[in-house]
Amino acid sequence: MIEWFDYRILDWFQTIHTPVLSHIFHWFTMMGEAGIVWIAIGILLLFPKHTRKTGIVVLLALLFCLITGNALLKNIVARPRPCWRHPEVELLISVPRDYSFPSGHTMSSFAAAVSIFLWDKRWGIPALSGAVLISLSRLYFYVHYPTDVAAGFVIGVLLAFVARGIVEGFFVRQKGKQRKD
Repeated sequence: MIEWFDYRILDWFQTIHTPVLSHIFHWFTMMGEAGIVWIAIGILLLFPKHTRKTGIVVLLALLFCLITGNALLKNIVARPRPCWRHPEVELLISVPRDYSFPSGHTMSSFAAAVSIFLWDKRWGIPALSGAVLISLSRLYFYVHYPTDVAAGFVIGVLLAFVARGIVEGFFVRQKGKQRKD
């Protein structure tokens, strides 16, 4: 049942390929590569004092994604990518070498975007929009199943909240220590 669902959606994405969409989605998939755009945003948020805490949350959430998704879940689940199972589908990007579940692009994008959204909705809405497009690009390019993307979304959102809770707790403890001194 899940496999049927996954392939129905992937097959639909194959029907909408156009040069313009391929160019747009290629740009978004590259933005999500290794979480580099989110890491850069997290680092930039560290500089102004009023965004420093958010920068820490973004970077911590991304670290949690690296550990949870790429180091653990991908290797434990070891789900082959759809492009590995169906090499007859012409890929418009290079074939990824790591396993499919969960989508690392999606997980890191939503971890960072939700972290930003929790800080400031004006910046969070464009970040979430970017995360959605990065996630859809993975389906468009036939390198992830929809269930990989859904799991990446859920895990990324959860890890954003975990990172925020840890950072908020740390800053509350620090503020309490300063008052005692």
